[in-house]
Amino acid sequence: MAHFNGNSRMRVVVLTGPESTGKSWLAKDLQRHFGGLLVSEYVREFIDAEKRDTCFADVPVIARCQLMQEDAARQRQPELLILDTNLLSNVLWSRTLFNDCPEWMEAELLTRQYDQYLLLSPEGVPWVADGQRCQPEPKQRHAFYQACRSWLNYHQQPMTEITGSWSHRQAYTRDLVAQLLTR
Repeated sequence: MAHFNGNSRMRVVVLTGPESTGKSWLAKDLQRHFGGLLVSEYVREFIDAEKRDTCFADVPVIARCQLMQEDAARQRQPELLILDTNLLSNVLWSRTLFNDCPEWMEAELLTRQYDQYLLLSPEGVPWVADGQRCQPEPKQRHAFYQACRSWLNYHQQPMTEITGSWSHRQAYTRDLVAQLLTR
């Protein structure tokens, strides 16, 4: 496990982007490598528990639970907080699947501070079905990637795009987080 620089300020890293781009795998890898706290993507728990696809009425429930998990982790003040997605994914998936999004969600997202978004590209990695994913077509995944990128750029969020093979993604994200922890 890598060691921190001793700076006590919490750093918050968000992995975001389309499905099947390695977000959960990389989030777990970052936690194994650097320590810190990892907050998983709540919607996966929701779908497993409910045993059905989501509907628009579920969006606020899912978003609030994602926020509660993030807030609980922030309360613990780890030096590194790794978010395997955040409210941005809830906002964009709501718009993608239902052409609508509760207004409070984007406003709430903009009140939060994130040190680094790692935007994972769908290019160069295969889509893998897992029973929850719904965008097998490269065109769909690329559109979601562009929606993430556009939102992050428009709102001037700190973002680095992650591309390439699995091994390249792993090495690059580790390097980025190591740099973040030394600032």
